[in-house]
Order: sequence, then C-alpha cells, then structure tokens
Amino acid sequence: MSTDPLQKSRRLLILKLFNEKRYDECESAALRFIQLYPNDPFGWKLAGVASLFLERYQEAEERLLRAIAMNKKDPESLSALGNALRYQSRIKEALSCYERALQIDENHSPALNGKGLSLLDLDKNSPSIEEAVEFFKKAQKITPNQPEIYYNLGTAYGYLGRFDEALAMHRKALDIYPHSHQAYNNLALILQDIGQINEAIDAYDQAIQLKPDWQSYFSNKLFAINYHPDLSPEEIFGAYQAFEQRFGLPHRDTCPPHLNDPRVDRRLRIGYVSADFRSHSTSHFLEPLLAHHDHEQFEIFAYVQNVSFDHLSLRYRKLVDHWVPIAALDDAAVVARIRADQIDILVDLAGHTAGNRLGIFARRPAPVSLTWLGYGYTTGLSAVDYFLTDPVLTPPGCEPLFSERLWRLERPFIAYRPNPAMGDPGPLPAITKGLVTFATLSRGVRVNHRVIRVWSAILKRVPGSQLVLDSKSFQSPAIQEQWAARFTAHGIARERLVMGCHSPPWDLLRDIDISLDCFPHNSGTTLVESLYMGIPVVTLAERPSVGRIGSAILTALGHPEWIAQTEEEYIEKAVELATDLDRLAAIRASLRAELEASPLRDEVGFTQAMERAYRQMWQQWCAGHALRVRDLG
Repeated sequence: MSTDPLQKSRRLLILKLFNEKRYDECESAALRFIQLYPNDPFGWKLAGVASLFLERYQEAEERLLRAIAMNKKDPESLSALGNALRYQSRIKEALSCYERALQIDENHSPALNGKGLSLLDLDKNSPSIEEAVEFFKKAQKITPNQPEIYYNLGTAYGYLGRFDEALAMHRKALDIYPHSHQAYNNLALILQDIGQINEAIDAYDQAIQLKPDWQSYFSNKLFAINYHPDLSPEEIFGAYQAFEQRFGLPHRDTCPPHLNDPRVDRRLRIGYVSADFRSHSTSHFLEPLLAHHDHEQFEIFAYVQNVSFDHLSLRYRKLVDHWVPIAALDDAAVVARIRADQIDILVDLAGHTAGNRLGIFARRPAPVSLTWLGYGYTTGLSAVDYFLTDPVLTPPGCEPLFSERLWRLERPFIAYRPNPAMGDPGPLPAITKGLVTFATLSRGVRVNHRVIRVWSAILKRVPGSQLVLDSKSFQSPAIQEQWAARFTAHGIARERLVMGCHSPPWDLLRDIDISLDCFPHNSGTTLVESLYMGIPVVTLAERPSVGRIGSAILTALGHPEWIAQTEEEYIEKAVELATDLDRLAAIRASLRAELEASPLRDEVGFTQAMERAYRQMWQQWCAGHALRVRDLG
C-alpha cells in the first residue's frame, strides 16, 4: 500500500462515498483515482463495485478482473466478481470466484453468502439448499448485522418449507435495515405461500415503493393479486393496467418496423421464451407441443432463461432447432438477438411468474407475439398481441379483462402428458378406510377464507370425513397450526385435517377419494394429476381465466357435472359424490381411460391446432403489413 498521503486521502474519500451509497460519485472518484494511480488495484476494485451497485454488471466484471490481475489474493475483489457474474446468471463461474475467495479467507462473509446464493440458483433440491443454509449461517455469525444474509437465509428456509423460520429471518433483516426492498419482497413471497394475501400485497407495495423501477416486484404483486378472494375482476385488471403504464408504454415508440419476409405460406420461425426448460410442472403441457411440431413448416427456437439445467433440459434441447441461452443478457441484447434471428412469432410461457422476460415483449421484437400456458392470465402489455385460450377458459364477454386479443382454439387450451412413474390409481380408499378423504395438493396461496369456509361446510355435511392439505405450504408444524386455526374457527376439529408435503405425490393420490379445487384461482397440474389417478374434482367456475381452469379441463374430459356455479352448489356436488361410494368406485375405475380418450391426451391434435393458430396469426400480420406498405406508398 502506498504511503503517499494524497493517495490515502483519495482512497478515504472514495470509501466514504461508497459507504454513503453515493455510487455514481464513488464511481467517478474511482475512475479519477485510476487515471492517477493505474497500477493500484484499489481504484479498479471500487470502480467495479460501484458499477455493480449501479447494475452495470459487464462493466463491473471488466474492472474487477483488472483489480484481481493486480492482486490475486484479495477476497473482496473475488467475491465482488462473483456477484457480477451471478447477476449475469453465470452461476458456475460465480461459484468458482467465491470458492477462490474462501481459499484465501475461509471466514470471508460476502463469499460465504455468495456461495450460498449460487447453490440455491444451481439446485433447488434439498441437499443443496441445506448446504446453502450452512453457508448463510456461517456468514451470519461473522457479520450478524448484515440484512442481506438474513433474507437470503429466509429464502433458503422458504425453499425447504420452513416458513416460520423464513418469516423470522426476513423480519430480522427488516429490523436491521427497514428500507431493504429485497427483504420486503422476500417476506411477501413467504406470506403468499401461507395464504396471507393481503399482508403479502402490502409487503410488495413496500418493496415497490423502495425500488419502483424493479419490474420483478411488480410482477410478484400481480401474481399475488391473481389469487385474491375478494377483489373484482375489474379491480385486478386495473393493477395490470398500472403495470402497462410503468413498464409497457415507455417502450411503445422504441420499436422499429419488422422486416420479416411477409409471405403467408413460407416456413415460420417460432420462438418460445421461458425460464422453465427444466423439470417443472409446465413440462406436462409444453413437451407434447414441442415433441410434435412440424419442422418442415416451423423452425423452432427456445430462448432459455434457465440458470439451472437437468435431464428434461436435455430433452427440450433435442426437440428444438435452436437453443439460445438468454439469462446472462439484458432485455436490449435479447431483443437484438430475436430480431437478428428474424423470429416471426414469439411465445411467452411465463407471464408474471419467476424468471419472466416481459421486458423483452414490451419492446415488440417479433411481428406477432402471444402468451400461453405458464401464467393463465393477461400480461397487461398491449405490446403482446394474443392471449391463447379456449371458449371455456375465457367465455364471451370477458375481453375487456385482457390487454391482449383473445385467440380461442377450437379445442382445449392444453394437452397433457402424464408422468410415467405415477402408477395405477388403485381401489377406492373410502371402502377400505371406512371414511371419505377429500384433498387439495395446491399451494397455500390458493387456500383463502372463502375456500376454508366452503370446505369446512363440506366436512360438516360428511361425518367422519377428513381433509388432506398437502404441499410445501403445509409442511412446517408451526404453520400447520396456523392453518388448523382457520378451520377450527369454522368448527372443524384439528384431527380431521391431515397436513404435510409429499413429492412426488403418487402414493398420496392413491389414498384420496375426492379432490377439492381452489377458487377464485383454480389449481392446474395437480388438478389434471388427480383426474389421471381416478379422483373426481369439484371446481367452481369463477374469474376468467385463472378461475376457469378447472371448468375447461372438466369440460374437455366430459364431466361438466362437477363444475359448480356458486359456493352452495360446490358444497352440494362434493357432498353428493361423498355419499355414493359405489359411484365413486366406478369413477375411479374408469376415469383414467376417459382422460386417455379425451382431447386432453391428444398431443398431435393439440399441436396441429396450435400450428393452425400460428399460421392464421401470421396471415393476419401479413395482411396488415400489406396495408401498411400500401398506405406508405
């Protein structure tokens, strides 16, 4: 270290600016320092760290690499470089940086924290999460007043279903630093999973207020609002219109004309954008489509937002013509790539779920765009042309609740491919157990006060019956008691509730007689899995489209008699099923075969319907393009 007093004073000034979170000024001062002392790694490190906080990650990477070249034994620079790489979704490279930092100093808290986060990014399975927890705990002991470590530990606990501990960690982070937007967002994620929707929305609002330019927080809030039991469809859509104002309209006039070849009958280039090209519930519906595409008529691109990959990722990669990783690219770079690829139709598979890239769609990189499958409701973006649906999911008259135009297929909006490991449904459990078992395998975000009141009424009407609540939301013993209290308030004894988490749930499904769908937001994959295992599902037709998923599936299956229009009718239908065991046994014996024979299992027919829709969408764009050219001429 130099003994030059002026050099020291400049260092102190830069550190002061950094500690006061004046990152623009810190960066400028660090760059001046580099001009004066180009061989001092301090300037490169602080310039890199400042640009990291300013969210210019590639620039941060370049500067930190210069600092490390000058001082290879600095754990701070290595950890900061790890952060820059992790923010670019280059997780394995980031992990290597953290590990190098820990070889130099095994107690370097930022590296411990970064390694824990990288483990969470790479693998959401329990062994890796438990390992991440240990790294966070070690970092916590070394720097007990660092809020980031607490909310990261809370995130890990959330992945493990230890929601009471997760809540405690997020609240501890806010005790330390009440202005942590990350802690508010992460707290909201846990609150919604345990069914506290209003509290979750309040926490999201706090995060948005602190960081109004982070689209992910607004998307998370919209996700939660979808499940709200008391808001009207119009109120919910109003929140999506606010999203459009903030994140959509600013890009309206930035989209140059599309120069795609406007021939209507040529081979079309279709791009699918998703963070879920991996083992995920959407695979049961996406893989059938990709597996049956006509590659002579359609050239398929997968724009891959994943940061982790598995055996299913390998299968997806073989089903598409082009595999394009985009997680490390910002929106502008992805838009440029899509335009360079001359994509004709771009398909969003995420909506407002985690890892979405709606910022790309707001910039209209392709002549035609649509949203399908991964979310079940509007994106809120007028830049997205179509919401792909069917007549049951979105009945006539609901068009004002969508920013996109509704494109209704002439058949169900999905085809389903079951997991081959599910096994046979087995005999009706009620006959051998002597009691009827109702169940939901949905996340707790769907189980609200209306649902609990209706389910409690059903349990009262069917003496001796029990209700299974099974998902990660019902795993923690402390949270189980909170759920139980909501039922006991309606007169349901704790012993009639069976709570836990089984994954995969096949053996559990063999122990269930009747599945109870949630509302106003229906279940999705678990609903179809129940039917495939011979279990009838009672659903309530509510809001388009998330409130009519059950109706669309049951209509396609040929069992509209299990669709209720009111809560009272829902109760009656569930009780009627529960009091006729002979009928239940007959349903169990025949339901899988019915599903196999239904349009829900017609993978080829579904793919052909999708391809017809793509071709018709393209024809409409070509017709409009011809009119635009004529008007300009």
